[in-house]
Amino acid sequence: MTSCAAPDLGPHGLGASMRRGACPSLAAPMRTGDGLLVRLRPAVDGLTPAEIRALAVAAGAYGSGIIEITARGNLQIRGLTPESVPALAAAIWETGIAVAEGLAIETPPLAGFDPGEIADPRPLARALRLAISGAGETLSFAPKFTIVVDGGGCFNLTMLTADLRISALGGEDGIRWLLSLGGTARSAAPVALLEAGEVVPAVLDIMRSLGALGPAARARDLDADGIRQRFSAGNALPFAGEGSPSPPPAGIHHFGGAGTVLGVGLAFAQTDAGSLIAFVRQAEELGAAEIRLVPRHGLFVLGLSGEAAAIAQGLARGHGFLVAADDPRNHIAACAGLACASTGMDTKATARLLVEAAPDLLDGSATVHLSGCPKGCARPSPAPMTLIGAPSGYAPSGYGLVVNGTASVAPSAYRDENGIRSAFAALNALVRENKDAGESAWSCLTRLGTAQIGAAFEQG
Repeated sequence: MTSCAAPDLGPHGLGASMRRGACPSLAAPMRTGDGLLVRLRPAVDGLTPAEIRALAVAAGAYGSGIIEITARGNLQIRGLTPESVPALAAAIWETGIAVAEGLAIETPPLAGFDPGEIADPRPLARALRLAISGAGETLSFAPKFTIVVDGGGCFNLTMLTADLRISALGGEDGIRWLLSLGGTARSAAPVALLEAGEVVPAVLDIMRSLGALGPAARARDLDADGIRQRFSAGNALPFAGEGSPSPPPAGIHHFGGAGTVLGVGLAFAQTDAGSLIAFVRQAEELGAAEIRLVPRHGLFVLGLSGEAAAIAQGLARGHGFLVAADDPRNHIAACAGLACASTGMDTKATARLLVEAAPDLLDGSATVHLSGCPKGCARPSPAPMTLIGAPSGYAPSGYGLVVNGTASVAPSAYRDENGIRSAFAALNALVRENKDAGESAWSCLTRLGTAQIGAAFEQG
């Protein structure tokens, strides 16, 4: 369901659900440590440079000017107030940008463009949106319920979690769609292998089963074996998790006759309105025609020639964007930090310190998760290494280290605030001094074990 109309913000200018646990929208912004936050999902594949600039101008005029692109490729505007949210909504409405509403149905950022995709997932995604919207109140689902329709390609969605996952599979008999429940492509439970025309009825059937479990139910709560019997009669099903996960968006990506795409990343998921406006204006002058939001905190710029993409890449670097896959900042997942009232860590400053003190740790073999609290918003799934600010039971200023776990797990090591630089340096030395030729940082640390990692962190 999409809308270009100004949203109904209620008698007091804001929706009634200004709370955590639901997706923050224009009608229901979320309170954070730096004011209100709004998350926007454009209803179209990409936006024009003028539309991106208009959003950035509005973010600066009505918010703090801090703009984020989330791990799922949504745009967030921070630092809003109850008085400025209606003005922001009106500004977006005036641009004519269609904002998606309701259930999130996600497709790869280069869907329909990438010649390496198995199938264009957009027609199936549109059919699902139409059917679910048409079902109205007969379907109920949790606020963060998500469907992924993945046609494959270089920048696929295999690593993105979803309640329902629909993945294109090619074979001698043509293209069919694997329907799976809960998780990433690797962890989701496959329940049906379907022709394109069978997907929508199957999804609606599963969603009705889910609704019977209650408004907070997620797909992982369903009986996968029972649903599998319903659709596949016990037949063996393939897994869609065998493909290569997407690389970081940053870099110049060549797609043969389809053209060149410039990928830029937002350092630690954030940029400021001024930098974004300046870069987009320069890219447009070089020929950029379309900009797409990308999971893992990035933007794709389409329409540039190979030569123009190289020039724009240099300009993006000058504005502080990530422009290369080997930039160590690509391998840090940091939450909002001081912008959140729950934080015990300035995650952005800690991330910069990590880049300076532990470059050998950030070789791309593992993601380091920096979480201001045990909620782990930047990475809900386990990370090879997670640093948590002020974990429960410790002093107010300190950091807990979790190895191969989430931010909610009890830390295996602890360091006070004053010692964090030397702790990072010790981890860096641990890798540098023990890594075998050709071995990755994370392979080395895995071989050394949690106890040795924790000891270096605490004693370094």
